[in-house]
Amino acid sequence: MGTLNKDYFDNFETELTVFSPGRINLIGEHTDYNDGFVLPTAIDKKISFSFRKNNTAETCNVYSKNFDAFLQFQLSKISPSTIEWENYILGVIDEFLKRNASITGFDCIIHSELPIGAGISSSAALECGTAIGVNSLFNLQFSSKDLITFSRDAEHNFVGTKCGVMDQFAVVMSEKDHLLLLDCKTLTHELIPFNFSPYKLLLVNTNISHNLASSEYNKRREECELGVKIIQQNYPEVTSLRDVNLDMLNSLKSDLNETIYQRCNYVISENIRVKQAVKSIKENDLNSLGMLMYASHEGLRNSYDVSCPELDFLVDFSKSYQLVLGARMMGGGFGGCTIHLIHQDFIDEYTEVVSTAYLKQFGIKASIIGVNPCQGCFTQS
Repeated sequence: MGTLNKDYFDNFETELTVFSPGRINLIGEHTDYNDGFVLPTAIDKKISFSFRKNNTAETCNVYSKNFDAFLQFQLSKISPSTIEWENYILGVIDEFLKRNASITGFDCIIHSELPIGAGISSSAALECGTAIGVNSLFNLQFSSKDLITFSRDAEHNFVGTKCGVMDQFAVVMSEKDHLLLLDCKTLTHELIPFNFSPYKLLLVNTNISHNLASSEYNKRREECELGVKIIQQNYPEVTSLRDVNLDMLNSLKSDLNETIYQRCNYVISENIRVKQAVKSIKENDLNSLGMLMYASHEGLRNSYDVSCPELDFLVDFSKSYQLVLGARMMGGGFGGCTIHLIHQDFIDEYTEVVSTAYLKQFGIKASIIGVNPCQGCFTQS
């Protein structure tokens, strides 16, 4: 941390502005790091970055308006910070420097509309916005997929969360009014038109903060990898849970402890649900889509064990209302948001009743967030 103050950023003349959105995931949770399928999209809530070169060889200055905090670092002396938000930036810059990118000193002002810990990937938005901004500011010519990889690896190496690639891919590659069917094994994707009218997507934030760098997130990944190792003894062609079907898994149930079996069963079943969800969307069968969302949540609650009482309450509460077709927890778990498929004419009424019930049950005020599928990261000069 440097000794900067706000005066340094007075009369800031921006060379480049980057807008980096958050993301939702309609279905396909914890499947990305298992080479599976996911169905995310960027949303119309974002982080803005104002960049300028500062004519120094290696001094970089960053001001976060939300935290009212300053980060100053030297390009020759980058190392992980004890302050979490700084590591998303430092980690990305480190990925550029590993590849001998020609970067000099720069300044950046960051302002976010994204709630932290809500499961809408404020972290990936911060990483990808930094990556795209630096790539553009210094004309480095790295591809979009390179920048996605840099951003994911920053989270692995500086933050400590062994995440998959879904969040970063959605933040960069999404297109307005579409969902992304992403194959996390091949990194190929299909754009799925989003036309759910008269239904919309609504997030209800538990305002229970989760920490994806916690041991539980990485533990789930380790449990899945252990399952793969056991399955490989009978099916050597298997490289990830993506290659396993339910018949294969059930044939080895006696070789797996109950926890490992449940983790693997969830991931394999969720991959099936993602493909079924895409079919339902293409056939405009939103009732089936809603049921798949509820089934996804049950798997996350009972087999993957990443939910919490607040998330379960919100999902169960929604089942009493016919104009809510489906709901599930979204994101890493242990807090954050539920995502609802709800009739547009019922949003105001539902907002009132769910907020009242949640406050009565937990003594916590929920936040309601309406979202629309949006374009991924973009720049303005």
